[in-house]
Amino acid sequence: MRWNCRLPRASWGSGLGRAPQPPDDRIPFLICWSWARKGECPLGPSRAFTRHHGSSVGSAPPPGKHGQLFQSISVAEAIQRHRQNLAEWFIRLPREEHQFGPTFALDAVHVDPVIRESTADELLHPSVELALEHQPPQPGLPTLALSQLFDPDACGRRVQTVVLYGTVGTGKSTLVRKMVLDWCHRRLPTFELIIPFSCEDLSSLGPAPASLCQLVAQRNMALKEVLPLMAAAGPRLLFVLHGLEHLNLDFQLAGTGLCSDPEEPKAPAAVIVNLLRKYMLPEASILVTTRPSAISRIPSKYVGRYGEICGFSDTNLQKLYFQLRLNQPDCGNSAGGAGVLATSAQRDNLVQMLSQNLEGHHQIAAACFLPSYCWLVCATLHFLHTPTPGGQTLTSIYTSFLRLNFSGEMLDSTDPSRVSLMAYAARTLGKLAHKGVTSRKTYFSEEDVRGCLEAGIKTEKEFQLLHVFRRDALRFFLAPCVEPGHPGTYVFTVPAMQEYLAALYIVLGLHKTTLQRVSKDVAELMGRVGEDVSLVLGIVAKLLPLRVLPVLFNLLKVVPRVFGHVMGKSREAVAQAMVLEMFREEDYYNDDVLDQMGASILGVEGPRRHPDEPPEDEVFELFPMFVGGLLSAHNRAVLAQLGCPIKNLDVLENTQAIKKKLGKQGRQVLPPSELLDYLFFHYEFQNQGFSAEVLSSLRQLNLAGVRMTPLKCTVVAAVLSRGKHTLDEVNLASCQLDPAGLHTLKPVLLRARKLGLQLNSLGPEACRNLRDLLLHDQCQITTLRLSNNPLTAAGAALLVEGLAGNTSLTHLSLLHTGLGDKGLELLAAQLDHSQQLQELNVAYNGAGDTAALALAKAARRHPSLELLHLYFNELSSEGRQVLRDLGGTAEGGARVVTSLTEGTAVSEYWSVILSEVQRNLNSWDQARVQRHLELLLRDLEDSRGATLNPWRKAQMLRVEGEVKALLEQLGGSGS
Repeated sequence: MRWNCRLPRASWGSGLGRAPQPPDDRIPFLICWSWARKGECPLGPSRAFTRHHGSSVGSAPPPGKHGQLFQSISVAEAIQRHRQNLAEWFIRLPREEHQFGPTFALDAVHVDPVIRESTADELLHPSVELALEHQPPQPGLPTLALSQLFDPDACGRRVQTVVLYGTVGTGKSTLVRKMVLDWCHRRLPTFELIIPFSCEDLSSLGPAPASLCQLVAQRNMALKEVLPLMAAAGPRLLFVLHGLEHLNLDFQLAGTGLCSDPEEPKAPAAVIVNLLRKYMLPEASILVTTRPSAISRIPSKYVGRYGEICGFSDTNLQKLYFQLRLNQPDCGNSAGGAGVLATSAQRDNLVQMLSQNLEGHHQIAAACFLPSYCWLVCATLHFLHTPTPGGQTLTSIYTSFLRLNFSGEMLDSTDPSRVSLMAYAARTLGKLAHKGVTSRKTYFSEEDVRGCLEAGIKTEKEFQLLHVFRRDALRFFLAPCVEPGHPGTYVFTVPAMQEYLAALYIVLGLHKTTLQRVSKDVAELMGRVGEDVSLVLGIVAKLLPLRVLPVLFNLLKVVPRVFGHVMGKSREAVAQAMVLEMFREEDYYNDDVLDQMGASILGVEGPRRHPDEPPEDEVFELFPMFVGGLLSAHNRAVLAQLGCPIKNLDVLENTQAIKKKLGKQGRQVLPPSELLDYLFFHYEFQNQGFSAEVLSSLRQLNLAGVRMTPLKCTVVAAVLSRGKHTLDEVNLASCQLDPAGLHTLKPVLLRARKLGLQLNSLGPEACRNLRDLLLHDQCQITTLRLSNNPLTAAGAALLVEGLAGNTSLTHLSLLHTGLGDKGLELLAAQLDHSQQLQELNVAYNGAGDTAALALAKAARRHPSLELLHLYFNELSSEGRQVLRDLGGTAEGGARVVTSLTEGTAVSEYWSVILSEVQRNLNSWDQARVQRHLELLLRDLEDSRGATLNPWRKAQMLRVEGEVKALLEQLGGSGS
């Protein structure tokens, strides 16, 4: 697709001494698209690399006094090994991205975020207003290309230290990784040597002294020979300090003394301070990335340039990101089984729909302002539209998304309490999200947000933590509402995030009433002092014969049990709320949650609701799914890494409470979409024993009308395949099933007694799966309905193979399946091999007299066949008469239904025939149906004229009225 945006050239290879350029309104970015071949070294010119606008391939280093410094062969080899080591380290995908296959590799595609230059005065006086603190930057502000970071400033001074800052999710880590990889692949000739440091890694060393050379050598063994030359490298040596918020720096001389010797051991923080002071290696270039709250840790006099990473503040960048990530060529499947989208047309369609939604639905564009949420959108689309790796759930995607952005992050590294940033978000914004779910609202005023953020804050330290959270992470979770009709309000960045945080707030046990909080405190107090008091009372009871002491002694044992019972009641209340949300009758006719998620990303087809119309009730059907998903073992392990541990005892008690409530509510008959949601809850829960027990009462699986995507087939199969009880009926009519879906659902279909697959556009290739299903030794199917599928005679040839080896099937419907004469002749030739078949429907298949008569004769000879439907075939009057005569030639044998009449009487199957016509009136060829109905009406009139029985005449008049009503409907629709 073409986005019609001008993409200016930007290069890492521009000169350090170049004259400053005036800012303009262009959007600088770097796109690198490269694919690593299997077994190929990630370095060198043989790497496949397609240059787009913004690539620095082929750019030459600038002339200057430094030139090529490391000319020694041994030093050059050491730097080459250093490049290889860095590339092998930085090219490794996090687990969160690796699970989606090669499309999500950083080396495959990259779009740089917008970087806006800012000033020290702007940073020292941040806005305290909630509404202004996390708004996107306004257009027209000066922007920086990556190649301009170390350009001279406005006064012509050389810039040696650049600080890039951005809130969580703006792409700081990805930018650093891409920059280092560019240098490793020789696409960044500006610097001869790059030495990256993780400030989180340095902070883990504590105050243990180590020199700069030791710090470099410990992490880059290949650079031991290069260390003595660092001082001579000048600005062509670049130190990258990523994540400065992890270090507590003290620039006062009383706290950190001066040190210019790279080999003198100092605390790691002291080494970094002297590097930033330019007292150690004063000519070296330094690039720092940090969160906004930690900018002030470096005095502004040591910083040459500040740059704010603004994410994808331009919608064209968002479109470009999605186009490149979703429209990749097929690179095969990853180790985990994830693959790219199946066809180019499907990929193009997704990109086009997403692009249109970005243009027309401004809220998703506001969310994709953060590159992290662009990643989440792509990950969700992969989950919805590609084969799903085993065990991957929607909850795991959101949990992995949070780990990708918050793993190991403390809210404030200088705070001794070391509060997890994610735990702080769960406690504050989780409360806001839960209030929204319980009150069914998604728009929040500034007072609502402040009330949840500032609740319970009493000390100066708590206010400081809140200030850090608001500057660093609030924009990650909340965004200003840009939809009409809601001015001055806030929404969660994506709607599902509100339900996820509300569920997290619940499972962490943060939602407590006043009684429950008091009960917990009293129970803990009594637990701590109970043993000591009991010991004292025991001694006193031996010395003084007081009868009241045994009573007090027993009360101490009772109190913890009482408060434990109160906590148990709270868990039951949580389970009750979750189950009631899952089985709300108001949501019975909504789309299933997976289709709702797809619509929220790709847009809703059809006209939108007018802003002046009354708002519809908000739907929170994902909330119970996330509650179940967060209780799974995998998600609990990831949450523990985020500082949000869930105790095993709490999981057990919550699971028991949910099981108790589901046991009562889960037996009711649910509409198809709600039934799929119920199964999706079990899929998210990932507890096979729990699901097998709760779903043991499920006897009918009615998913008619639900669009069964590969993901939904996987969900149903994963949840129900472990059960062993028989399903009385499985109805998958009008589900857009394909052969791959039948293959996925095979374990469930084997347990069905009645199987409905009507109106699924199943062709001959699907009959291979049906044949294998019928030939399986565990097949229990007695009724198989395949009507309104283009099976054709080729499919019938495969079906008769399955019928020959099947021992359970008694009723088979092949109504309107395009069999034709050849298909009926195949059935006639092989019918005697299916000894247990009792009813066969081959109506409306375009068969003529010869094929229909051959099948009717075979049916009459069949030992068990009782009924054969042949109406609406291309039969002549003589052919219908021969078939009627055949039915009356001898006792026994199958009854052949070709019309609404049997001689001078109405057929007992007239209602079956007309109900089939009524049900398929809009999908069948109307001219053809009209012709057949007119023939049936003529038969009725002839039979009515041939009988003198008034009762029969009355019956025929009634049936004639039904046929005429159908003809009127056809006439109306035809006009």
